[in-house]
Amino acid sequence: MNLSIFAESLSELITETKLTPSNFAEQIGCGKGTISRYLSGTKMPSVALLLKLADYFQCSTDYLLGLETERYPRVFKTPIPFQQRLATLCQELHTTKAEMKRKCEFAESAIYFWQSGERKPSVESLYKIAKAYGCSVDFVLGRSDF
Repeated sequence: MNLSIFAESLSELITETKLTPSNFAEQIGCGKGTISRYLSGTKMPSVALLLKLADYFQCSTDYLLGLETERYPRVFKTPIPFQQRLATLCQELHTTKAEMKRKCEFAESAIYFWQSGERKPSVESLYKIAKAYGCSVDFVLGRSDF
């Protein structure tokens, strides 16, 4: 996953809105420093904030992450908690949790923690699943169809 692509996408979108990074941070309810780290390519947002950014700009998470080059408005489904999405995702991808762990090179405990709801996957983990299975991050999250 390339942080600089995310930074570039976010920068272009903020510029389109004619807001300063500080004003934008205020608009979405996060700190100026957080937006600054995103724009400098040193930090990736949480999944919750990635979704908030995608909704704010009416684009896909895949566009923000550089997996899509075209930005066009779409209606996205409201994602369910990943703990619930995981089983359905495996069915839709015709895979098992063990196979996903192996194919995406996740730690032994990662899928267990997601399944139990003790942890949520990172944007990087969602990106790995999307790349490994040739689908979108929005699909992995349950926001769009395959």
